[in-house]
Amino acid sequence: MRSLLVLGGARSGKSRHAQARIEAQPGRLCYIATGQAFDGEMTERIARHREDRGPRWTTLEEPLDLAGAIDRAARGADAVLVDCLTLWLSNLMLADLPLDGPVTALQEAIRRCPVPLALVSNEVGLSIVPENALARRFRDEAGRLNQTIAATVDEVEFVAAGLPLKLK
Repeated sequence: MRSLLVLGGARSGKSRHAQARIEAQPGRLCYIATGQAFDGEMTERIARHREDRGPRWTTLEEPLDLAGAIDRAARGADAVLVDCLTLWLSNLMLADLPLDGPVTALQEAIRRCPVPLALVSNEVGLSIVPENALARRFRDEAGRLNQTIAATVDEVEFVAAGLPLKLK
């Protein structure tokens, strides 16, 4: 595996699957977390996930500069996991930052990453049309982001009910 995108819905098993794919690699592993702890529940969730990963993992928290985080992680790890692209996208959108430049930078970071890299993203386009403009924009941008990254990586898998389906 060189680069992998794992897509799925909420609680589909996509993160667990991507983590298992990276843990199959030898050596030091780096987890790039794009989520931010804005409340107690998220703080607990982050701590639980960090503990579950174990001692082979280092964690790099980066809500905005994902391309830079991949470059930094690849210098000190033998494999990298990014979880997740949709949280990263929402961070950019909520900060009212442009999307084209960061997405292009992410594509370039994926292409130059010298170690196995897995990226996790939510497939949000399978449900109802959101009722407000921001949610519809997020759904549309997430769909475009997933298409762009799927075209960039070597492998794409979709996970539903914990079962992976190879798309590419």
